[in-house]
Amino acid sequence: MNRKQFLFLIVVLLVVGGAGLALFWKDYSAYRDSGAKIGARLLPDLKIAEVAEIRLQDAKNQATLARKEKQWVVEERGGYPADFDAISALMVKLIELKVTQSEQVAAKLYPRLNLGEPGKGEGAGTVIEFRDAAGKTLARIILGKTVLKKDPVNPLPGARDGVPAGRYVLPPGAKDRVVAVSDPLNAAEADPAKWLGKDFFKAERIRTLAAGPEGGAPQWKVTRNEEWGEWRFANGGKLDASAAVTAANKLGTMRFLDVVPDPGSDPVHPGTVAVAETFDNLTYRVRIAKRKAGDDYQLSFTVSGTPPRKRVPEKGEKPEEKEQRDKDFAETLKALDARIAAEKALAKWTYVAASGEVEPLLKNRAEMTAKEPAKK
Repeated sequence: MNRKQFLFLIVVLLVVGGAGLALFWKDYSAYRDSGAKIGARLLPDLKIAEVAEIRLQDAKNQATLARKEKQWVVEERGGYPADFDAISALMVKLIELKVTQSEQVAAKLYPRLNLGEPGKGEGAGTVIEFRDAAGKTLARIILGKTVLKKDPVNPLPGARDGVPAGRYVLPPGAKDRVVAVSDPLNAAEADPAKWLGKDFFKAERIRTLAAGPEGGAPQWKVTRNEEWGEWRFANGGKLDASAAVTAANKLGTMRFLDVVPDPGSDPVHPGTVAVAETFDNLTYRVRIAKRKAGDDYQLSFTVSGTPPRKRVPEKGEKPEEKEQRDKDFAETLKALDARIAAEKALAKWTYVAASGEVEPLLKNRAEMTAKEPAKK
């Protein structure tokens, strides 16, 4: 090899080495900027104000949370209002989360950590994708297995293998790299039902309550003269007062599990209708029907009527008392009007309720009747 050839070889090696070094720094820069560096934020470039849609998907479910005008909705549930507090809590947590561990892992091994793409075989994770109003993806991550930490002082049987202490994550733009964060992110579920707003109707200050088969006469009706008065059967008889109190209170604390996207495709048994009239001149009509699949019930409701617009002064009321009571009445009426408007907006959907939520309203006349004391 002569001197010219030797120098040419040196130049080639320098060029190749420089190109390799450039690629290395490019990959390192991408790794550093991707949120995969220990101590760095998982989503350093995500801005909450830009997020208009969040899509969560796992092997079984998908939930699309979209910002529509002044509220967030769940697309898979017909645009039902979403739980804004839960959405904002998840976004804030993800933005503030920092990487606690970073490891190089070949892509073919992702399913072992439940970081595979949903719909592409076993070992799928939970995808969280953030999009802006134009549909552009702002960030995309996959949540994998929960990181367990041994806790020898925890006596619970479920803590035998360790307690949840973090989560494996495939960060945005990561190439053959997996990170861990210090939060298990249990709230990041792809089940649409988990993201529904919790507000529901509240039939309060009930004056009469009746229940019976849909399309037929009520099996029983209970009534009271005053808000805190004693319940009695409207047509006479020995009422089990505790059963009446339980049924009336349930209409003020009712909770639901899910919203039925297509009620017509959800077969049910013949229904029961409960009708409650309140001291505020409101009428709640609640239809309850056992679903043919499972132990849950299908539930729908309507609310009608208008509360009194003026307060009836009390006998012997002093001027200063009248002023304060008028003010309290106006504030109460304003809050009641807002609640009624919200309830009427929710009445267009059909709900799924657990059996324990509706059973007090499904009792027959005999079950609402006081039992005779046993003879000695």
